[in-house]
Amino acid sequence: MAMTMNGEVQLAAPREAVWAKLNDPEVLKACIPGCEELEKTDEGGFRAVAKMKVGPVSARFKGKVTLSDLDPPNGYKISGEGEGGVAGFAKGGATVALADKDGGTLLSYDVEAQIGGKLAQLGQRLINGTAKKLADEFFASFAKAVEGT
Repeated sequence: MAMTMNGEVQLAAPREAVWAKLNDPEVLKACIPGCEELEKTDEGGFRAVAKMKVGPVSARFKGKVTLSDLDPPNGYKISGEGEGGVAGFAKGGATVALADKDGGTLLSYDVEAQIGGKLAQLGQRLINGTAKKLADEFFASFAKAVEGT
């Protein structure tokens, strides 16, 4: 099952500060819902473990995340894949762009993902709703981290 999602978030911080936080594993680990481990790898990406619950299905996903098309401090492409055992798999990517706006930074994102296994059987509406909720949680936490509140 494939899904797409996009949006933007206005952050009250300069673009360079937002860029630094987007590349800081400690900040990302604290902001990603369910994230248990996030370590930088030698290949310029991250190794991650996150525990997720989607409807009746709970799973611990283990995977890797790669950053590419790096254009500091304007944006990058982030792609990853994770295995959740019997729950299935998830893989996808996002383009993240930063722009100066209203004395702060506008972060825009465009996500494409695919899921399979038990998760894919839950239905598009539940999957999309959960993905939106997770994105909203991430960006609310990220805004607090960036703005120092």
